[in-house]
Amino acid sequence: MKLSEMRELLDRRGIQLTKSLGQNFLHDAHQLERIVAAADLSPSDKVLEVGPGLGPLTELLLARAGEVLAIEKDARLVEFLRERFAAFTPPRFELVAADALAFLRQPPRDWRDWKLVANLPYSVASPILVELAAGARAPQMLVVTLQLEVAQRLMARTDDDDYGILTLLVQLDFAPRAWFKIPPGCFFPSPEVDSACVCLVRREQPLLPEHLRPPFVRLVKRAFSQRRKMMLKLLKQDHPKEQLAAAFATLNISPLERAEKLSLDQFVALTKLLAMTPES
Repeated sequence: MKLSEMRELLDRRGIQLTKSLGQNFLHDAHQLERIVAAADLSPSDKVLEVGPGLGPLTELLLARAGEVLAIEKDARLVEFLRERFAAFTPPRFELVAADALAFLRQPPRDWRDWKLVANLPYSVASPILVELAAGARAPQMLVVTLQLEVAQRLMARTDDDDYGILTLLVQLDFAPRAWFKIPPGCFFPSPEVDSACVCLVRREQPLLPEHLRPPFVRLVKRAFSQRRKMMLKLLKQDHPKEQLAAAFATLNISPLERAEKLSLDQFVALTKLLAMTPES
């Protein structure tokens, strides 16, 4: 769908895009093809798309994947999408009219055989990823377009400026594969921020057993609650100092270390050690 076609269609239907819904539609054909290529789709794949908008990415997904489930919140766009893709019926194509975050927080659905491929609304990109990426039922791949600063946090490495809570919560289950920038002019309307597409692949073996996921999340959030403070001092709010000292010594972590210096593997190992004895 060319930019001129997108403008004409919106004008004809009297649709004014809503900034609060993060409606910046990607129209650049080259960038859309890059996103689909990153997802490495085949006719056996099932794809979840969040925020299809006017459907330019949906069209490419239907051409390459076996099934597409799209979630769209805007009723005006739902009506258009149903008309545009009327030739496709479930399970080949299913369109859900719903708030994506609320839909994903319903009784857990098994997404293990699915890939998430989407231009995510910026306002809810992070919570959607955290919701989908956690646990054994997560999709096999995440290929998403989002705000550049969020993309950098997702792909960050230890001691990067962008390394933090989001990095660790997603990378616990997903390994970063690749990413590329998308210029603002590729969207309509052009966003005020830069964008990027990231690709993350679900780890074959979980780094933690499922019952240790909540302690890991609490540990990471506490460790980064005051980024410039020594991590040991922050963790004393949740654990006895003797237990922390022993765990830090076992893992050869300096008591003066800040959270940003610890790798994912170190946070995993620390979670396991601290879970061995009761918290105070």
